[in-house]
Amino acid sequence: MRITVTVNGQPHTREVEPRLLLVHFLRDELSLTGTHWGCDTSNCGVCTVQLDGVPVKSCTVLAVMADGHEVTTVEGLERDGELDAVQKGFVECHGLQCGFCTPGMLLTARALLDRVPDPDEGQIREAISGQLCRCTGYENIVRSIRWAAEASQKVAESEARQ
Repeated sequence: MRITVTVNGQPHTREVEPRLLLVHFLRDELSLTGTHWGCDTSNCGVCTVQLDGVPVKSCTVLAVMADGHEVTTVEGLERDGELDAVQKGFVECHGLQCGFCTPGMLLTARALLDRVPDPDEGQIREAISGQLCRCTGYENIVRSIRWAAEASQKVAESEARQ
């Protein structure tokens, strides 16, 4: 089947097998290897991307289902060389260790902050509940997302004053 998927703002047209998973389309067809492939059963969340702004586990989405839609991967978070606030938060608050779960965590966090700009700890924990991290106790991840929320609010306030 011929599909066109906009990934990180760029349209990509490919001939794909109807059974090709989105995770494999991104990694194998587009060489976007920031999207990790973990359990293949949707339990771990490392393959999470945004589909039209909503976090989805790309191991459970067929590439043909993304035809005509917008997909954002971890490679699409930074803009013009500037890291997204969630990426900065993970650096500032040590929200990652091995990094395997990080892309999915970042995209889930970005979707949460787009929906709820000032989430409390409970909202953050609920949002990332579909993401497994085997390295941390999630404390630094939650702290990183709070940092990103606060940093984003400061930027918004500064822009409002200008």
